Amino acid sequence: MVLLDIRMPDVDGLTLLGQIRRLPEPPVVAMLTTFDSDEHVAAALRAGAAGFLLKDTGPEHLGHLVRTLAAGETVLSSKVTRKVVDGFLAGGGDETAARAVDRLTGREREVLALLAEGLSNGEIGGRLFLSPGTVKDHVSAILTKLGVDNRVRAALLAERAGLLDRKPGDRR
Repeated sequence: MVLLDIRMPDVDGLTLLGQIRRLPEPPVVAMLTTFDSDEHVAAALRAGAAGFLLKDTGPEHLGHLVRTLAAGETVLSSKVTRKVVDGFLAGGGDETAARAVDRLTGREREVLALLAEGLSNGEIGGRLFLSPGTVKDHVSAILTKLGVDNRVRAALLAERAGLLDRKPGDRR
């Protein structure tokens, strides 16, 4: 696991993030910084950061967040989460994202919509009457079909595609 700052001596964290992500077996990389501008958050997430944490995160929370990242999950500081929801997702539908989501089965779209609402595999299973293992299988298939490597990116794509605005059963 690697924690990078946006500003570092010699090379900036976003450039280094891109270099690390190109490694054959890249480690989990998250940003830990004081710079939470929309541009920095967007650039880090697009470049493959598994998390974006702010240095004002309390030390009592930081250890848990790092362990969560190391376990393969994605974490965002609460201030960053608000930016993602308010800023990045406010842009409306995106045709490329919609085409990607249309490659999913109906059940996968249902799972993706609930994933994008922030539900856990267990909660999604409860809503759709599926076992958590079946939901996990659907999530893996969704990530593969969408070409993304984590739940946050899948949720962003679902929002951009307008999936969260659709009524159940709608394909478009």
